[in-house]
Amino acid sequence: MPSRPLYDLRSDTVTKPSRAMRQAMADAEVGDDMSAEDPTVNRLEARCAELFGKQAAVFACTATQANQMAVRVHCQPGDELLIHDTGHIANFEAGGPAAIAGVSCRTLPGDRGMLDVPQLKGNVRADDQHLVQTRLVCVENTTNMGGGHAYPLEQLARVGTWAKELGLKVHMDGARLFNATVARGYSPKDVGRHIDTIAVCFSKGLGCPMGAVLVGSTEEIRKARRVRKMLGGALRQAGIVAAAAEYALSHNIERLAEDHANAHQLAERIAQIRGLRINVDAVETNLVFFDVEPEWGNAAQLSHALESRGVLIHDAGPQRLRACTHLDFRREDLPEVGRILAECVEAGFRASPGSPFGSFWRG
Repeated sequence: MPSRPLYDLRSDTVTKPSRAMRQAMADAEVGDDMSAEDPTVNRLEARCAELFGKQAAVFACTATQANQMAVRVHCQPGDELLIHDTGHIANFEAGGPAAIAGVSCRTLPGDRGMLDVPQLKGNVRADDQHLVQTRLVCVENTTNMGGGHAYPLEQLARVGTWAKELGLKVHMDGARLFNATVARGYSPKDVGRHIDTIAVCFSKGLGCPMGAVLVGSTEEIRKARRVRKMLGGALRQAGIVAAAAEYALSHNIERLAEDHANAHQLAERIAQIRGLRINVDAVETNLVFFDVEPEWGNAAQLSHALESRGVLIHDAGPQRLRACTHLDFRREDLPEVGRILAECVEAGFRASPGSPFGSFWRG
């Protein structure tokens, strides 16, 4: 394997801060965030609250932390949340709902990783002392393992209205929410009208080194700050990283359309390779899922073969791989990636060992 990967398509989490973003970080005015004295963090939180039409926001270390803060705010130990069976909160956050909040996850099926009222109906527990109490609905936008799809706004409206009528809260894992707003053409404020709390990640498509934000009502965010402290997320001079998020909000949202276009072009190249299967029309944002025909080998074997040629694409199932385009992947790299993919499949990879990175990385 080359000493440094030539093309890293494992996740948009691999992006590096640009020179301009680094300069914004270096120039950031800072203070003690735990005392609400970091002006850069305060400005970012106010900006995000306004962006989503919410009363308040709190800066967090990661979107996983922000998600778990929200679960703990909305639920009590012994409660239950409803979530799609591919949902990140239920599957890829180290059992956080159970460990941190004492909350169980009831997973439900749904098209392309999304929930709608027909799937949710009949799954709210009755008010009976023998039963767990259903308190929360969690949705993911865009869907990660569901295929990178963005919720239609009218579907979010249906879910939000249904939940409100039943006295349930709705939280959105919006790790790639700006990919959804760019793909669907709605605004963050449009989403905020139907969702109680929203977690947004800055370290994926927006290209920051770290950071997330949770937005919601004043009372919800007050409680979330206490949970953040409990989780070891007390921040001090956090303006250094909040400045990166500010830069990203100003410069890196609209350009997500380039990642989406690159993903679609990559999918078109994959569709031309014998031994691989892909639905090009299903590629909506920056995630590209495709399958290896079983007679050619498995996903881990192909992932390892690609790695030896300097292309990093993770296996996402026994036969499935996921490629993720991002701001550090250039359009001019597409022909070379497509060529290496085709050559690896044509050369055969059945004898290759599994990926040293391990299977099913979900970032």
